[in-house]
Amino acid sequence: MKLGMLTACLPGWSLDRIAAFAQQQGYERLEVGVWPGTGGRDFEAAHLPVAAFTDDDAQATRELLDRTGLEISAFAYYENNLHQDLERRAEIKEHLLHAVDAAQLLGVPYVGTFVGRDNSKSVRDNMRLGDQVLPELVDYAGERGVRLIIENCVMEGWHPDGYPGNLAYSPELWDWVTGLGFGLNWDPSHLTWIGIDPLETILPFAEHIVHAQAKDLELFPAKRDQYGFFGKVDKGDDPWDMGWWRFRVPGRGVVDWPHVVDRLYEAGFDGTLSVEHEDPLWGGTDDKVLEGLRIAHRTLRPLIAEE
Repeated sequence: MKLGMLTACLPGWSLDRIAAFAQQQGYERLEVGVWPGTGGRDFEAAHLPVAAFTDDDAQATRELLDRTGLEISAFAYYENNLHQDLERRAEIKEHLLHAVDAAQLLGVPYVGTFVGRDNSKSVRDNMRLGDQVLPELVDYAGERGVRLIIENCVMEGWHPDGYPGNLAYSPELWDWVTGLGFGLNWDPSHLTWIGIDPLETILPFAEHIVHAQAKDLELFPAKRDQYGFFGKVDKGDDPWDMGWWRFRVPGRGVVDWPHVVDRLYEAGFDGTLSVEHEDPLWGGTDDKVLEGLRIAHRTLRPLIAEE
């Protein structure tokens, strides 16, 4: 197992600058954000220009990795592959395929994305839609020696009422997505707030968990008693404000990291545990983000066996 970090928490930094910090801090791998950088969803970290990736770009990236001793564990392009707007869905597909092509050129084994959801359809109808739309993406990647991996993020902010906007939020749905050929980029934080014990999901899906994200969660039960499981009705300008929980860096929430890492070892996991920093207490400025990444490293590094 190797300790990595997702670059999306530093969208304004170059990959060279992030790599220098990661090397100095003791991270071993980078999960590189490859959004198109058009100012859309969330961080929109565009740390490699995959839509126009050249041999020169690949060579420069290899030289950066050689200088720092880092590896790229995966590309990250988490978008809605079942978007109800067909034009937007086509744009997402095009960029995802660009990410796969760049991954092939660099020898990156995984490209992470979301299943997503058409919010005009039920979950079961979305699964039928996915059966039609998603195998082409899996096959395209597989033909190029790359595997698509799905994060189990609920993406509640994509749904107007806080319902799941990404159909890979539960083990019931993992049976479906892995059956389509996707691997899992397993994240315990999302499981925790929807009432699933993360530890109990590892062994049953051991063969499919090829990458993992390290994100923690803080719960506020009294606020849940006020708002309910699906969060605030009035979320103001922030569709992600559920009102009764918030993401934290590992070690500052409720996830039992010693047992999580131990269970991953029991499952034979030898991939990357990648810190995904979305902690609002350690966000807002570069200095706070960096300290959050240091906290995560101090929490997780002692749990990972030395080679």
